[in-house]
Amino acid sequence: MGAGIALVCARKGHRVRLLDANPSALDKAQSYLASTLSKEVAKGRLTEQEKEEICQAVEPVQEIQRLASCDIVIEAVSERLDLKKSIFRTLTEICRQDALLLTNTSSLSVTEIAGGLDHPKRILGMHFFNPAPVMPLVEVIRGKQSGEREAQQVYEFAKELGKVPVYANDTPGFIVNRVARPFYNEALRILQDRIAPVETIDRIMKQAGGFKMGPFELQDLIGIDVNFAVTESVYENFFHDGRFRPSRIQQRMVQAGTLGRKSGEGYYEYDK
Repeated sequence: MGAGIALVCARKGHRVRLLDANPSALDKAQSYLASTLSKEVAKGRLTEQEKEEICQAVEPVQEIQRLASCDIVIEAVSERLDLKKSIFRTLTEICRQDALLLTNTSSLSVTEIAGGLDHPKRILGMHFFNPAPVMPLVEVIRGKQSGEREAQQVYEFAKELGKVPVYANDTPGFIVNRVARPFYNEALRILQDRIAPVETIDRIMKQAGGFKMGPFELQDLIGIDVNFAVTESVYENFFHDGRFRPSRIQQRMVQAGTLGRKSGEGYYEYDK
């Protein structure tokens, strides 16, 4: 997701520092950028020179201190509250007070991420959807201490990126992931009750329901671990409301490491 967001920003002329402590992850991200842009060149949507300029606009870095001079920081690590809080603690120490510090969390509390940190007005959610270069919607999430002026800045930034921003208050799952839980959970219950197999459920949702992807295809694309973590978060933060109870099917798949497209196997099998 981080590489996709970097690509969205670089295509709009922004200089981007793409941070990951793991050099192999940065190599993979750069390969993704080059591959995605090459497809755009092949379709006549970009020239080779424009592709090179966009690639050069993304600078891979491994130390968080390299973000100290950035105007906007968008965090996109895994859905772990302790990890996000640690990152934002460091960002508030090294970045300017007027820098916007944004989390791409899909379900965690922005209020809790910002809790106890200095200058919390500048900490908000900016939630992209996967794949970030394709999906137009961006949720702008205001935590309890987020500033209205800062929220407006994030909203305008999303528009400038060519996205369709919507404001959301800081509730579990925000808008889209709260609405989407029944889409995934009921599909998993149908599977668990042996009413229909994966392929049939996906086919029906596409052919009869008009969805571009079925619930299992979409989980494989998002990452089953990511989807499961969001469901767990929403379930816990709604005080174990049964509507949002996670599925044991998903839990077992996460435990087995069958995470969807990124692992080569999920509900379907893929070439690695």
